[in-house]
Amino acid sequence: MTYTADLWWKNAVVYCLDVETYKDGNGDGIGDFRGLAQEVDHLSRLGVTCIWLMPFYPTEDRDDGYDITDFYSVDPRLGTLGDFVEFMRTARDRGIRVIADLVVNHTSDQHPWFKEARSSRDSAKRDWYIWRDEPAEFDPKAIVFPDKEDSLWELDKKTGQYYYHSFYRFQPDLNTANPEVRDEIARILGFWMELGLSGFRVDAVPFLIEDISGDPHEFLADLRAFMNRRDGTSILLGEVNLPYPDLMKYFGDGNGDEVTMCFDFIAMQRFHLSMARQDPRALAAALRERPKEPDDSQWAMFVRNHDELTLDKLTEAEKQEVFDAFGPTKDMQVYDRGLRRRLPPMLDGDPRRLKLAYSVLFSLPGTPVLFYGEEIGLGENLKGEGRMAVRVPMQWSPSGGFSPDPKVSVPSPTGKFGPRNVNVSDQRRDPDSLLRWIMLLIERYRECPELAWGDYEVLDTGDDAAVLAHRADAEGGAVIAVHNFAGREANVELVLEGLDHCDTLVDLLVDGTHDLPKSGKLTFTLEPYGTRWLRATPRDAAPEDSSAKNR
Repeated sequence: MTYTADLWWKNAVVYCLDVETYKDGNGDGIGDFRGLAQEVDHLSRLGVTCIWLMPFYPTEDRDDGYDITDFYSVDPRLGTLGDFVEFMRTARDRGIRVIADLVVNHTSDQHPWFKEARSSRDSAKRDWYIWRDEPAEFDPKAIVFPDKEDSLWELDKKTGQYYYHSFYRFQPDLNTANPEVRDEIARILGFWMELGLSGFRVDAVPFLIEDISGDPHEFLADLRAFMNRRDGTSILLGEVNLPYPDLMKYFGDGNGDEVTMCFDFIAMQRFHLSMARQDPRALAAALRERPKEPDDSQWAMFVRNHDELTLDKLTEAEKQEVFDAFGPTKDMQVYDRGLRRRLPPMLDGDPRRLKLAYSVLFSLPGTPVLFYGEEIGLGENLKGEGRMAVRVPMQWSPSGGFSPDPKVSVPSPTGKFGPRNVNVSDQRRDPDSLLRWIMLLIERYRECPELAWGDYEVLDTGDDAAVLAHRADAEGGAVIAVHNFAGREANVELVLEGLDHCDTLVDLLVDGTHDLPKSGKLTFTLEPYGTRWLRATPRDAAPEDSSAKNR
């Protein structure tokens, strides 16, 4: 524990939430920091070690808070800086770190910087943004929101030039090639770190550095170095949706001196393909392909996040398989590349498959990241526009519990996923609930440093068309995770080598043990959608001690 504590992100449990939809503390129908502070104990009981806050800054709210008008304050709807500090104090009291979205690839067109920049071609802030007399050529596939935009350039009529926007036209891109902009971004980081943040989730990292000439990665290395000087335990969690060879550059090409953690979009997309097929081989292939991250870096693993479930790294045929299985109607799809659904409705609420999915998440090599509500099986509301379908109010009680005011921007799900059937208070009392299952997974994950720190390998199972098995080894300990993706029984055959000092496999999720033969060959039957986490241990060692280094 003492060796690993300063690299806390290696085996953290990260929980992403939107203050606006989490808990209303003043009864106006909008979530806020006062409400969030009152529910920190829920996150503490769950086992969360790091809260990731979606944007909470002042905004025109045309893109759910990502069109920021002030990087140094809190949106008045969500509270004050004082409320933010009180929340931070409460989280710190429970031993929970906090990171926040860093959205500095663009601003709102109502940000004072852009207002000044567009006031005149001679403005001191003019070069803080990207201008051209005529639009530069671009690939139409580069348009992120093809349902709303048809260009990456927008004419500013007052000055007669076009400004660049990677996303919406009301979000002009900052010119991060400008040293003044870079310095300002560092000041933003420094400001919030002084108020207690342990790092930042960096939005759309490739877009942040795409227009920097020379070596654009120097900017990321400079940011990381700045943060390390302020707090050596702080992190950058990067949204980098690129193929593995291209993504590795964002870790620092083996040096680990740029982005601390990167989301594994490849494994996530292959996971959903495997779930659709009820065949884990696509995910197994991704795990075998994935490069080793630098020693002081980590992969961030997730099932769902706050955006669409992007499938852009699958082939067209593979993407269609996932659409057919989990989003067969057009209102469930978005941008022709993903789904605007949460996992529980995708699986029709099947508790066996839900428990399988999250067991896979917490056992995969990397740091698990939950999106708020996943712990109770929160559903979506397809009446919400675009990505807003999954950003529904948190459900605390059978009556909802989010706010006494029923007027909320995105209504709660209805039917089997409505608050009456899916809520925190009921599931806390139900030992067989999804909430209790995820609490168990988090507890076991935190007890198994092998899963986050160890070397891993994907194992042959004797039924690779149904069963995924992988093994993680660290400090003489070994954990083997086995998952049946199929709706049928599977006969599992594993060959476990190098465990001569062990004669027992302790099941960490259910009561039971398996004898480990001298040959290392283990056979057992796994029920449909069944899961096992097995720790190799000497027969006379207590299970909780079995990961200790052999003496």
